[in-house]
Amino acid sequence: RARERARERERERERERERGSRTWEKSNERKTGEKNGTTTQMALMAGILFTTVFLVFGISTFVSPARIYPPNEVTLLDSRSVQGELGWVANPTEGGWEEVSIMDEKNIPIRTYQVCNVMEPNQNNWLRTDWIPRGGAQRVYIEIKFTLRDCNSLPGVMGTCKETFNLYYYESNNDKERYIRENQFGKIDTIAADESFTQVDIGDRIMKLNTEVRDVGALTRKGFYLAFQDVGACIALVSVRVFYKKCPLAVRNLAQFPDTITGADTSSLVEVRGSCVDNSEEKEVPKMYCGADGEWLVPIGNCLCNPGYEERNAECQGKGLTFQL
Repeated sequence: RARERARERERERERERERGSRTWEKSNERKTGEKNGTTTQMALMAGILFTTVFLVFGISTFVSPARIYPPNEVTLLDSRSVQGELGWVANPTEGGWEEVSIMDEKNIPIRTYQVCNVMEPNQNNWLRTDWIPRGGAQRVYIEIKFTLRDCNSLPGVMGTCKETFNLYYYESNNDKERYIRENQFGKIDTIAADESFTQVDIGDRIMKLNTEVRDVGALTRKGFYLAFQDVGACIALVSVRVFYKKCPLAVRNLAQFPDTITGADTSSLVEVRGSCVDNSEEKEVPKMYCGADGEWLVPIGNCLCNPGYEERNAECQGKGLTFQL
């Protein structure tokens, strides 16, 4: 009976050793898997971090603060001409849009915004500009220059990575709005990139800069805010410019037509009456139409130089005639 108890204790110890061995194997497998998963995640995060660094510093050779615009465009906002921080409102305040300063080829700082939360689902990151006075314009244009990462070039993010972002606006007479209230904003459009960059482009230091222009009107309040909604893209806003169009001062048929802001619709024509240049008089009432693209159309009527003057370089030049009784 004693020998049986001894054999039973020996069998119990053997079972304990087997259970301990299996537990160690499972623990080792779990640790190995966790290590591999962590390594993969760290590698992916490193790739994304490098992407964001390249997003910002790789664009420095593609931008320049000196920009000349057409005479029929009036700039209301140009993020690249702002001195110091832009200080736009972001929601959430951390973990979403981030303001970053880069230096162009002339060592002049340029402020940009970036976000790259491609590994986490259900992203809803908002960025809002300061209040923009509309300056009498009824329709404004928004020019956005940006870079965007190709989701197919990022492993393990196919369910969460996006390649678009949304553009919104909100009209307001209040130039001191502090918070973003999403339900106040109206959607202008979903913005997609014509070209997105990959890891190969990063290696070759090729930056694919996109430019998209959208318009919105008819505006009626003193000013407005713009907002950018990120839903999970890896993107950098290089510059944002807001402008409206006008027909510049012009002289036709010896009649002068003043700067005229275009109408509210993309097909509208604004009728403008001209005034005769010096030393001339109306023969027929001078009129022209300002088109939505900022070009003058259909001149009607004209002025004639007074006696003693003749038309030269759109002016009436001469000494005039004096009559003596």
